[in-house]
Amino acid sequence: MTAHHDHHHDHSHAGHSHAPTSFGRAFAIGTVLNLGFVVVEAVFGFLGNSMALLADAGHNLGDGLGLVMAWGAHVLSQRRPSASYTFGLGKSSILAALFNALLLLVAVGAIAWEAVQRLIDPQPVVAGIVMVVAAVGILINGATALLFAAGRKGDLNVHAAFMHMMADAGVSAGVVAGGLVIAWTGWLWVDPVVSLVVNAAILFATWGILRQSLTLAVAGVPASVDIAAVKRHLAEMPGVAGFHDLHVWPLSTTETALSCHLVMPAGHPGDAYLLEAGAELREHFGIGHPTFQIETDPNLKCPLAPDEVV
Repeated sequence: MTAHHDHHHDHSHAGHSHAPTSFGRAFAIGTVLNLGFVVVEAVFGFLGNSMALLADAGHNLGDGLGLVMAWGAHVLSQRRPSASYTFGLGKSSILAALFNALLLLVAVGAIAWEAVQRLIDPQPVVAGIVMVVAAVGILINGATALLFAAGRKGDLNVHAAFMHMMADAGVSAGVVAGGLVIAWTGWLWVDPVVSLVVNAAILFATWGILRQSLTLAVAGVPASVDIAAVKRHLAEMPGVAGFHDLHVWPLSTTETALSCHLVMPAGHPGDAYLLEAGAELREHFGIGHPTFQIETDPNLKCPLAPDEVV
């Protein structure tokens, strides 16, 4: 704990949390599996003349690159703070989640354009090849998703990887179904229609991640934090007559910080009080990096007190 007593400015690091380190191997395995499968899918997509298979290969390439980005961010988030980066590089995980979402949206546009062209001018498809390769995709994407299943609730970066792999498994299942329909009916339009359904699945899986990562990128309150409940908690803390200049923001996809001025007319509460206050914020709200500024004069006109002042 650091205490600047001349300004009654105290930092509590109770419950300071870091991203789990167990997903490095999961990212490595998932990346190798997916990039290897992209090559297989692209080759057989050309041989089978399947837009749905090529679309899925392009999407999986994006996911492979996204996994590499997420993996790199996961590694960077483990680095200790430095003189230049006093919070460390945890926010790289937020940028990775945002990059993943944007990359997939670009892929959605490209797939939709090509699918429309195929609807206008249907091309013959080798349904057997399509089904076999897509079936392999179900296994690979499903297995990769399981690697990230344990951490999807606590880390948006890991959750993005999990959602993409689950969406891919579902997409591959759709491609198999499309191949079966073509084999039975000869309806060539099914292939581009399946690729448009792929698009809808990608868009659905990506939208929430894009919204959350944009919020975190501009220092918005993480979705896991109920700011109204935080305010009630601060107001009910012993000795607190009021508070202002409250800020809650993400340090990474797993860590959250808080700063606040507490008005405490009875005087400075001491280090033990601040440690306990920090521990409670960590336990109840997942906020592991709180900073409190204590103001003992209730008549003090703090320039940061008005709500419109950042």
